[in-house]
Amino acid sequence: MTKTRKPASTNNHQLRKIGKARVALKIEKTCTLTNVIFYLQQYCLDMPELIHLNLTEADYLSLAKEILNTCRNDRIFAFYGHLGAGKTTLIKRFCEALDLEVTVTSPTFNLVNEYHRDEYVVYHFDFYRIKSEIEAYDMGCNEYFDSGSYCFIEWPELIPTLLPSDAIQIRISSNLDETRNIQVIY
Repeated sequence: MTKTRKPASTNNHQLRKIGKARVALKIEKTCTLTNVIFYLQQYCLDMPELIHLNLTEADYLSLAKEILNTCRNDRIFAFYGHLGAGKTTLIKRFCEALDLEVTVTSPTFNLVNEYHRDEYVVYHFDFYRIKSEIEAYDMGCNEYFDSGSYCFIEWPELIPTLLPSDAIQIRISSNLDETRNIQVIY
């Protein structure tokens, strides 16, 4: 039997149902990520499949930990955003949340960087410089995606037919006040 919880609203945030499983969360600047996570746990049976957050870089580590915890069976994460939006910075926080003690840099010229930990490998892709999906296919990206390892992908929109359909989408856009709007779709 599925429990139904009634969404509530406060001065800091509002939750409204958009359909069967889709929920949108509007967060005011005064609402902390901890409050959002607590709120979602209280009023949702699971994390919603669509979340909008307005965050600063200081919130990235908490966000990365929460996404990894919520999506603990997922390994493919696609990061969308314009140049300078903060994709690499957020991926650094994901690696930190996975207890990787490495220097994380964007693999713009290599296409992929590997970060190793005793029990797993993380692959960090940057497809910004590819000319076509064939180039990504030829470098074996499908084998990486099928490896069961974490794959963090920058510029996934350049490989739309190669990207697994179940990839977690993280969309980042920047605001004038240097905060970021982050949309998580899973």
